[in-house]
Amino acid sequence: MDLDFELRSDYIPLCDLLKYCGVTETGGMAKHLIAEGLVSVDGEVELRKTAKIRAGQVVTGEGFSIHVA
Repeated sequence: MDLDFELRSDYIPLCDLLKYCGVTETGGMAKHLIAEGLVSVDGEVELRKTAKIRAGQVVTGEGFSIHVA
């Protein structure tokens, strides 16, 4: 699943991004995925559930890639 997400503000918390893009059904599931170390931002594992994701970053995990614009 290759997705493009357009920001409407300066940033979006990582857990919200995963939920909005349909990677997970709920915010809680997104937080669990992040805590397990299964999500990377720009190629680095990200463990902060509310990491600020900004335009130009790429969020990846097993089966998904989100390009933030």
